[in-house]
Amino acid sequence: MDTPAELGEFLRTRRARLRPEDVGLISYGARRRVPGLRREELSQLAGVSVAYYTRLEQGQSNNASEGVLDALAAALRLTEDERRHLRNLARPGRAKRRPPERPDSARPGTRQLMAAMDGVPVVVLDRRFEVLAWNPLGHALTAGHLDAQSPDRPADRPNLQRLLFLDPHTRELYPRWDEEARRAVASLRLAAGQYPDDRRLAELIGELTMKSPEFAALWSRHPVNGCTFGAKAFHHPTIGALDLSFEMLQVPDDSGHRMLMYSAEPGSSSEAALRLLGTITRTEQPNAPQDPKTAMLGAGGDRRQESR
Repeated sequence: MDTPAELGEFLRTRRARLRPEDVGLISYGARRRVPGLRREELSQLAGVSVAYYTRLEQGQSNNASEGVLDALAAALRLTEDERRHLRNLARPGRAKRRPPERPDSARPGTRQLMAAMDGVPVVVLDRRFEVLAWNPLGHALTAGHLDAQSPDRPADRPNLQRLLFLDPHTRELYPRWDEEARRAVASLRLAAGQYPDDRRLAELIGELTMKSPEFAALWSRHPVNGCTFGAKAFHHPTIGALDLSFEMLQVPDDSGHRMLMYSAEPGSSSEAALRLLGTITRTEQPNAPQDPKTAMLGAGGDRRQESR
């Protein structure tokens, strides 16, 4: 990733979204050649020289102090995720010579924790949003049309971002696809700033930019958000509509791995539907612990009771 160019584009998009009156400056109504704040106006607000800010926006300075970055972040009214992204772009670490990449894998402890979370859909992701592992319910919820064993084969691993923009089955899974797409691009932007020398991450971004005009349009706006929690709507091909909460938890090491987990509001129809999906998933597995017909009747009864 061309970090200096990314920094300039990021600063310009953030200048463009602010008007002088938004930040207490006087606008005399003259026709403005650029949207939002001018460079000199932002420089005035941040307390830095116009010449220095221009060099920073043009990628000609890579040693901005914490004080300058904090002043710019405050003037631009950046969120905490955007502040972190600004620091990543303005002060990139020196590129290190990396050994040949080896296939990544989820830690045994992470897999053990995932397996213990019965009734909770869990997907383990790497920093590129590739699926390293999922439990049966996580697979059934997010990508039941794919081979459940595909995360164990590095060459076939699903990538949640690629699926969202390029796979029609995944697109149909999200009734509010536009919202999901914005969230995906914002989190991918943050990852790109955090790992600027990740070749495979850059290749993913390039692929999506070339193959998806919707991705390219969103990417050009420079959205930045960690998207570590929130709500998602699903239209599952087997169990229908669900409204679920999600949490993205960072694995406590430097791997960049995360656990994406979903839950439903207790007593809701979504909880009943998720329970039904779990029952269906168990009956489809070999050596299921209970008779499939009994399980289906039990889950169906729960759902009928919920709908009364």
